[in-house]
Amino acid sequence: MNNIELIRIAEDAKKNAYVPYSKFRVGAALLTKSGKVYTGCNIESASYPATICAERTAIVKCVSEGNKDIAKIAIVGSESKLSFPCGICRQLLIEFGNDIEVIVAKNVKEYVTYSIDELLPKGFGPEDLRCSNV
Repeated sequence: MNNIELIRIAEDAKKNAYVPYSKFRVGAALLTKSGKVYTGCNIESASYPATICAERTAIVKCVSEGNKDIAKIAIVGSESKLSFPCGICRQLLIEFGNDIEVIVAKNVKEYVTYSIDELLPKGFGPEDLRCSNV
């Protein structure tokens, strides 16, 4: 699946966002290496810490259905400014590989791509828990 197709799916997911407080909709579409797509949208709560980002929603759906082979994720937020994943989303993404492609888009014509390793350099991942002095 190419990046534009994945961005379109993220744009559709954005429509389902539950954002009564911020009114800031975000959609995400995650592609596994096997070709399966999982979508997510942000879901707000009056208890703000319970709010979940679109990226984490897609990751949770993917993993809860038995997949962990994430290839890339497209994120669509603001139409006027690129909406990058927050630190918590970056940390959760790096859990599944340093080579995951992150597509940050305003729309299908305006987007940039990064590896998760570029967005979270020197990130703390599973390999950091495999040290010999434990």
